[in-house]
Amino acid sequence: MSTSQEDQPPSAGALDARLAGYRFERDALGRSAANVFRLEARGLPTLYLKIEEVGPFGELANEAAKLRWLKASGLPCPDVIAEDSDGVRNRLLINALLGSDLASASVLTPLAPVELLAAALLDLHRLPIASCPFDHRLEAPIAAAKARMQAGIVDETDFDETRLGKSAEALFAELESGRPGREDLVVTHGDACLPNFIASEEGFSGYIDCSRLGVADRYQDIALACRSIAHNFGEALVQAFLDRYGMPATDPTRLDYYQLLDEFF
Repeated sequence: MSTSQEDQPPSAGALDARLAGYRFERDALGRSAANVFRLEARGLPTLYLKIEEVGPFGELANEAAKLRWLKASGLPCPDVIAEDSDGVRNRLLINALLGSDLASASVLTPLAPVELLAAALLDLHRLPIASCPFDHRLEAPIAAAKARMQAGIVDETDFDETRLGKSAEALFAELESGRPGREDLVVTHGDACLPNFIASEEGFSGYIDCSRLGVADRYQDIALACRSIAHNFGEALVQAFLDRYGMPATDPTRLDYYQLLDEFF
């Protein structure tokens, strides 16, 4: 087994039998908090290996369960090939999807990824919430945001421009005081930014980085999608996305609230 970089994945556990012959390269696809390696070998399928330290904020076990559920629900996403933990690091091995993420797919015009994102979210949001075992209604992410703040792992240097210079504590106070009085519940991706959706010339290939998938307000996805589109393609295409999704008018307060919530993750 060879690597293309100095950073080598750990080599303990039964998962390693699946890695023979592959070369490893660090990959920044999607927005996973784990270290991600792209695995390639002649004559073998391309894979991705995710690695994270074991701890209270780990996501890989959740992601594996959610990928399996999403696949069983009939929507496209990576297959979970193997997962393991040695008590120090968790690892997750998945297959690669065909194509590129929607933020960088060069074969697409700017309007195409926006429309693909809207269609992908519609398919996800149409799943029956009673079938989804993952609860991400506000009580859960607010508690997680508080725990991350108290642990000192909220990156205050990565806040959106309008919030730069504020402390995590100040933003958390806004999060508590501005909590919406109702939630329009659907099955959400949870991190609906363009890099977390894959497409090829043939169309949409699937959802990746699904550790935050679960039942939540649809604005959890709409807010992050709008922000991502504006960042990658400009404000003009945000309305095209909303029109394609079927929500031509939005609640700016709820958009802002869910973008605020995302600052903690």
